[in-house]
Amino acid sequence: MNVKSIAGQLGEKRTRFALSSVSVHPPADHWSVSYFVALTKPRVMMLAVFTALVGLSIAPVRLDSLTTLAAVLAIAAGAGAAGALNMWYDADIDAVMTRTAMRPIPRGKISQLEALVFGVVLGGFAVAVLALATTLTAAALLACTILFYVLVYTAWLKRTTRQNIVIGGAAGALPPVIGWAAATGDVALEPLALFLIIFLWTPPHFWALALNRTDDYARAGVPMLPVVAGRAATTRQIVIYSGLLVLASELPWLLGFAGTAYGAIAAICGSFFLLLAVQLNRSIGADRRTAHRLFVFSIFYLFVLFSALLVDHGRGSLSLMRSSRGGCAAAAVHAELVQGAVRDAPCFLNLSTGEV
Repeated sequence: MNVKSIAGQLGEKRTRFALSSVSVHPPADHWSVSYFVALTKPRVMMLAVFTALVGLSIAPVRLDSLTTLAAVLAIAAGAGAAGALNMWYDADIDAVMTRTAMRPIPRGKISQLEALVFGVVLGGFAVAVLALATTLTAAALLACTILFYVLVYTAWLKRTTRQNIVIGGAAGALPPVIGWAAATGDVALEPLALFLIIFLWTPPHFWALALNRTDDYARAGVPMLPVVAGRAATTRQIVIYSGLLVLASELPWLLGFAGTAYGAIAAICGSFFLLLAVQLNRSIGADRRTAHRLFVFSIFYLFVLFSALLVDHGRGSLSLMRSSRGGCAAAAVHAELVQGAVRDAPCFLNLSTGEV
């Protein structure tokens, strides 16, 4: 199945969806807050906030507690806006995919117009708050992230190329850079190293999911790599990206902004990640368990890596803030953020939805 034929099938599906949404699901005449919350893809939002918090944590500049809270909320709102606009545009795809058919728009709980307005307003609010509370650089990065995810990935790449996840992964990799920019007003090598880790993590993570959902993506006309290239080619690419990821994960230690403990954790977890990728490449097509194991472990892997960075820099920043005048309150808030991130580990590890 080539991209052109997929695009043609997708056009037919969009037409059928437009007709069925009028006849089967009338325009939403009532709504609930929970439906709008669902539009923001809360679990994906949490991933963005968590990695952005790490970017804030490793920055050399310490924000006060109120500014930190405003930055985190703005980044969360920006991620939620991107999710809502993604659901608005992808309503036709969501309606024919098993795992997304119960989202608010396909169910007729929220109209596409309502989702569009909600996403635009929430995104504008998020960018404005971040600009006022922190820096224009961070606000510009957040705006570019939302636009890239919606216009470049959702509206273009996702429907036209097998490299959709590879290129589109840049949007999900930007939160640590935004967090750093919110604190410093610029972009440096440290947040770019975190960007690279998430960027290389995204393809094996989502392809491992897509291997077990090939029929779903094919039915929706989405040219995910397993659909257009097959299982063997996909698992080879997973091994390649996993190897690059293992190397990139050592950058924080090699560049000196993470300690030896982080380097050891990255090496151990990376070895397991690569081992699972190799096992997947050697497994037979009927074996769905190996792909699922890699998918689940990839979530654990990213959480452990970024938690190690957060704890490492959290200790250093707490000592620095306590030694400064009036730093006790900021230290307490920072400690609560670090503890909260670790406390929410079960929620983070439940990100097994493949929100693409």
